[in-house]
Parts: sequence; structure tokens; C-alpha cells
Amino acid sequence: MSILINKNTKILVQGLTGKTGTFHTEQALAYHGTQMVGGIHPKKGGESWSGSKGESLPIFASVAEGKEKTGADASVVYVPPAGAAAAIIEAIDAEIPLIVCITEGIPVMDMVKVKAKLDKSKSRLIGPNCPGLVTPDECKIGIMPGSIFRKGSVGVVSRSGTLTYEAVFQTSNAGLGQTTAVGIGGDPVKGTEFIDVLEMFLADDETQSIIMIGEIGGSAEEDAAQFLRDEAKRGRSKPMAGFIAGRTAPAGRTMGHAGAVISGGKGGAEDKIAAMEAAGIRVSPSPARLGQTLLEVLKG
Repeated sequence: MSILINKNTKILVQGLTGKTGTFHTEQALAYHGTQMVGGIHPKKGGESWSGSKGESLPIFASVAEGKEKTGADASVVYVPPAGAAAAIIEAIDAEIPLIVCITEGIPVMDMVKVKAKLDKSKSRLIGPNCPGLVTPDECKIGIMPGSIFRKGSVGVVSRSGTLTYEAVFQTSNAGLGQTTAVGIGGDPVKGTEFIDVLEMFLADDETQSIIMIGEIGGSAEEDAAQFLRDEAKRGRSKPMAGFIAGRTAPAGRTMGHAGAVISGGKGGAEDKIAAMEAAGIRVSPSPARLGQTLLEVLKG
């Protein structure tokens, strides 16, 4: 089975009429017929959106209306930071099963409110501040370049957007391909963590190996490593390679993502690498060797 999204996934676009929403919706429609089924704009309900190549989608006044009229089971948020949290909450209230928020720079306190509501809902949020997710040859939600993907056997999960692309590119070049790649985002408060995606990859028969890319800051990588160790004791494990970004970052300085900061002596790269290696993950010396590192693991 495909993780989270497949060729049957129907997606609403929150923020479709903006420049970013328009560009990436055109890209998604061009990717193996990803089913973008409509846009949301409270003041433009009943109108339609037109793409540069003649594409057309209906615009609905609310997520609830869009879901009712299209049967959508996912939404993607391209709303600017000031309104993005409200857009996520609207999708949660409409009981959209999968919400993907690309927006960077959402205030942390806004996301704390979103998280509290999310935890009581049946929705799953990917992001914010993430590149989205892709199931090769089936469905693309977000801003990842579709051309580098190949259908295959590797599950990719990453906090870093650009390093997600690198892992995909490496595994495509190595002839392994991907089942699904998920960019969970680098903000300190987000909807989906490593453990959530790793659980899905471990349970998925088509995913035969996994790449996990973390970065400095927080404890998500250590938590994931402990989860993998516990699962291995239960007899459930898969070959894994990994990478940690930010090894040379000075303490107390944010590097890249809002969540990528070492504070209070915690969240350093070396601790994360040690935890991952203890969980059986072969940590690559550089992102450019991720594909080769995974091949070496697979060859024993």
C-alpha cells in the first residue's frame, strides 16, 4: 500500500489563488494526474481558478463546502503566515483526514493552538514549514520536484526540505527508488514526527528500507531511535541509513529551521548520531552519500 497518499487522493488547495498556490498546483496537476479537485477562498466561492496551461478548478467558500462537493480527503495550505493557522484549523473542523501545510514562519503560539485542536481530532497534519510528500508516479502534495522521484522500495522521512530532495535523488540514482517521501518540517511545533512516519514505513510491505534525515535541535531523532530499538526487540526492523544536518553549528544559534537550535546542552548533532547508530541506523558522512550508504547496508 502507499503511505498517506496515492493516485486516488483528492486534494483541496487553501491559498490556491495566490502566486505560490497557483505555481505548485500547476506542478501537481502535471505530476501523473495528481487529483487537485478545488481551491478555497472565502470571498471567491463560486468562481473558478485557471492555470497557465488551461487548467481549471472550482473555488469554494469554505473547506467544508469543498469537501462536501468534491469528496476531498486531503488539503494543502499555501496561506501566508498570519492566516495559516486559521486555515489549518478550518481544515481540522471540516474533518479533512490529511492536511499538509507548506507555509514557513507561522508564529509558534499559533501552532500551539493548532496542536491542541489537532490532538483531539481525526486529522493528520504534515508540517508546517515542510516540502510536503510524494508517492512516486501517483500523487504529489507540496513543493518537491517530481522529476527526481522513481517508484521503488525506500521510505524517506526528513526534517529538512532540501535534504529530502537529496535523499530522493540519491536513491533514484542508486536504482532503489522510493515508496513515499515525507518532509515533516523543521518547526519546533508540528503535526507529524519521525515516529509517526517510521511506524507507517515499518508496517508497509512495499517499503523495504528507510532513510531518516534529522538535524540539530530538539529530541525527535533520539525519540525515534528509542522507538526503533523498542520495535527491533519485538522483531520489527528494516535496513536504515540516516544523516544529521548541522554538525558544525554553534550552540545557541538557529540554523535554517526555527527548530534547529542547540540550547541547554541538548539537541547536538553528535548525540543524535550516537542514538541513531545505537538503533542500527548507518549514518552517512555526507548527504551526497546517502544512496551509497543505504546500498552498503543492503549488501550487508
